[in-house]
Parts: sequence; structure tokens; C-alpha cells
Amino acid sequence: MIEPHSFGWLHDAVSWLLVPSLAALLLACAIAVIEAGIAAGERFHGLPKLRAGGNVAHVQAIARRRLERADLLARIPPMLGLMATIIPLGPGLAALGAGDPAQLASAVTVAFDATVLGLVAGIAGLVIGKLRRRWYEETLEAMEEAMEQAA
Repeated sequence: MIEPHSFGWLHDAVSWLLVPSLAALLLACAIAVIEAGIAAGERFHGLPKLRAGGNVAHVQAIARRRLERADLLARIPPMLGLMATIIPLGPGLAALGAGDPAQLASAVTVAFDATVLGLVAGIAGLVIGKLRRRWYEETLEAMEEAMEQAA
């Protein structure tokens, strides 16, 4: 049987991760808003300029970087949300066992809020990434067609 106090250090170490996880989630939501603005500008102003420039390799390099950012935004915040969901539930369940349902309610509220933040940022990253993929594919196809017609 596991001694209840033998892993107290582990609980303390994991508890320290809650605040950085929540801060990272808030940052991810802010980044999602910024990326959405960048994507809108990219769609209506940046891509037509890139298409007119005619440098396919340059467009591919830009697309790769911007798609990687969107992919990271789609993947990392949900993981952080899960982490920030699970961390407060341990102490919350322990509080319930000790007869303190108010602390459990507080822990569950933080857990659900963290889940929502992670999903919001992840959904934004997924949508931005899907749209960017399509936009860059269309741009590169148009550029290749223009090169074929010029040749």
C-alpha cells in the first residue's frame, strides 16, 4: 500500500504547474486572436502580393512557417487545458473527502474554465490552420498555372 505522505512532494511539484498552465492558456487565447487578425490580413492583402511576386519558393517557406504556428496553436492549448483541468481536481477531491464541498466546487470551476480556454484556443488554431492551408494551396496552384502559361 502507498503511504499517503510519501508522495506529498509530487503533489507539491504538480501544484506549482497550475498557475503557469493557466497563464499559458490565457496567452494562447491572446495569440489565437492575434493569429486570426494576421490570417485575415494575409488573406486579403498578403497573399495577393505574394502571388504577384511570383516567387514560389518564398511563398512555400512563408506557408510552412505560418502553418506550423497554426498547428502548434491547435495542439498545445488543449493539452495545457487538460493539464490545468486535472491539477486542481486532486486537492478538490481531497477536500471533499475532508468534508469541504466548497473547495471542491472552486476546484471544479477552475478545472472547467481551463478546459474551455484550451479548447477555444485549440479550435481557433485548427480553423486558422485549415483556412491557411487552403489559401496557400490555391495561391501556389495559381502561381504554377501562371508560370505554365508564361512558358
